[in-house]
Amino acid sequence: MSTSVAPAAPQAGTRPPTIASVPSGHVYVRHLAPEPGLAAAGAHRLPDPPPRVADPEPGQWWPPAMLDPAWVRAHDFDLMHLHFGFDALDPRDLAALVDAVHETGRGFVQTVHDLRNPHHVDRRLHDEQLDALVPRADALLTLTPGAAEEIRRRWGREATVVPHPHVVDLRTMAVAADCRARRRTGAFRVGLHVKSLRAGMAPMRLLPTLADTVADLPDAVLQVNAHRDVMEGGAREDVALRGWLRSAAAEGCIDLRVHDFLPDKELWDYLGSLDLSVLPYRFGTHSGWLEACRDLGTTVLAPTCGYFAEQGPVLSYEHDEDHVDLGSLDAAVRRAHAERPRWGAGIDERRAQRRQVAAAHERVYAEVLRAVGR
Repeated sequence: MSTSVAPAAPQAGTRPPTIASVPSGHVYVRHLAPEPGLAAAGAHRLPDPPPRVADPEPGQWWPPAMLDPAWVRAHDFDLMHLHFGFDALDPRDLAALVDAVHETGRGFVQTVHDLRNPHHVDRRLHDEQLDALVPRADALLTLTPGAAEEIRRRWGREATVVPHPHVVDLRTMAVAADCRARRRTGAFRVGLHVKSLRAGMAPMRLLPTLADTVADLPDAVLQVNAHRDVMEGGAREDVALRGWLRSAAAEGCIDLRVHDFLPDKELWDYLGSLDLSVLPYRFGTHSGWLEACRDLGTTVLAPTCGYFAEQGPVLSYEHDEDHVDLGSLDAAVRRAHAERPRWGAGIDERRAQRRQVAAAHERVYAEVLRAVGR
């Protein structure tokens, strides 16, 4: 059995550990800390160093400068906690990173978010990266029991299961809940967001059936959002998808929205306007998008691949790398329209969960630091 969340707190008078968190500024990592003003601050996470790239964007943390043995040896911290940002690194460099952490007397913790990288068409590199990291880590965490079982099966390691904290800030959650409660009119809005077409997405497998199903439902609309780099000749251009979307929009079958990357406020407004968000993934592991929908009261229709359904209450349809059952897609959309499930995560639930998540991380850090003698 995998270890589940068990609240614990650091002993009074002890110095909070300094964590080299990779990254530190990502919303997931920020919400691993106790809610400001309601509890002791806990572990101190170093800010993200500026990435070694020309003209980085404001707040950019990638590629992480911390993932360099030279950076490890030159900086003072107690423990490194790796989440994201190692997608392009050679597995040998990752092994050298963990070795540098251990050779300097520090601990290494990894949260295994992705067991199959959603950005990689070929899984081999990510598998090799995990092979370099997972056996060397002093402690492992992951988000769902299914992922913990896969980690046990593949590497013989136990991972502490800690749920994904809220993504949307609590004030925005409150505003969204009020807006949804006041909503009296408007179509049942189904959303499929193709974004910039990650490798793990397969929207064209779904769109024809999805459009037909929504067209058959009273007072329902299918909204498809796409980034300009898909639709206007950018790096992620998909000619077949673009042609289908333009044609369907011209025929009035879909409400097509083309835009650049949405800032958080606009993204939350968009997700909060939906009744059902369809995830078009053919492979993956966990989803922050799913958690944001739950924060905003939007029902999620998730594929059966990965461990999305273990994150929280969702509707499901059969979809993986080799297969899609369009009948299950049709049935799930019709159920959402008929039942209008409300499976969002409320503010009180998210606050309690955040306390548990923060305490679980403090406990794991304390155990690792005792083990490495710090």
